[in-house]
Amino acid sequence: MKSDRLLSILLLLQTRGRVPAPELAERLEVSVRTIYRDVEALSAAGVPVFAERGRHGGIALLPGYRTDVTGLTADESRALFILAAQGAHSALGLDAAFGSALRKVMAALPEPHRPAAELTSRRILVESSRWMGPPHREVDVSALQDAVFTERRLRIRYRHSGTETLRTYTVDPYGLVSKAGVWYLIADRRGVPRLFRADRMREARVTDAPVRRRKGVELADVWAVLKKRVEQRPGGLEVVARVHRSRYDLFLRMCANSLLDHPDPDTDAEWITVRLAYGVLGAARTLLPFGTAVEVLEPPEVRAELARCAAEVTQMYQAGEGEPA
Repeated sequence: MKSDRLLSILLLLQTRGRVPAPELAERLEVSVRTIYRDVEALSAAGVPVFAERGRHGGIALLPGYRTDVTGLTADESRALFILAAQGAHSALGLDAAFGSALRKVMAALPEPHRPAAELTSRRILVESSRWMGPPHREVDVSALQDAVFTERRLRIRYRHSGTETLRTYTVDPYGLVSKAGVWYLIADRRGVPRLFRADRMREARVTDAPVRRRKGVELADVWAVLKKRVEQRPGGLEVVARVHRSRYDLFLRMCANSLLDHPDPDTDAEWITVRLAYGVLGAARTLLPFGTAVEVLEPPEVRAELARCAAEVTQMYQAGEGEPA
């Protein structure tokens, strides 16, 4: 803690020039006496720092003294201040640490780089969540972190998609991945790589058993395999549909995972033909919210399924308010 505080004092003085001891004490949450002891420690270490008493006094560095703690270039400085994946810091409990780190980096930057870095932080925002995405349950990843950093096996109670049944697994974690605002645990179960959504875990407990990872395999390697498996999951049902131009942009955003191609309409045609793939017949119901702006052309069984679903909805509302269909 003391070395961290000494560095903070040095960087503040380098940025601000002369700073009153009470202000340093307040910013670093220590006593004024501690600040003066820290100044003596810096001086003993060869830093040309001195204290001036009196109304306009304070603690300062000798004129011309600088230390470039970072050695960052202008582009590197700007890159650090684009706050990507902001939600990740909150979930990991690192918001305060991240803010403190940025302040230290800002103080250590060479003077010509500071305005660009500060402007970048005010002019560039990165939002990791998707438009109109479903709300995610708040996730406590502390136990997952503990398992990852202490090299321990993890015992989890997990709910798979489409069921409320909880299953218990003992897994060997490689690490955590945050993708589009969703946290995933990447782990082996019985030597087989698996992907577990953190928001589907109802319980996570770090065991005393050491982790058993496959030799020479890293988090990035396992993630690449699992990501490819998800993205290239075969669809057993190919669907041809036409989309009205007025809803085409929205359709592309909402159905991107099912599209087999991405037609780029270069004509003024009112309708655009697309091809999609679904794993099961029922998955094609995701086209119903588009109403008459999307029409399935083939196969006939998908048209029949959507017609059946639409008829059930119509029957329910025609039955009268508050009355069962």
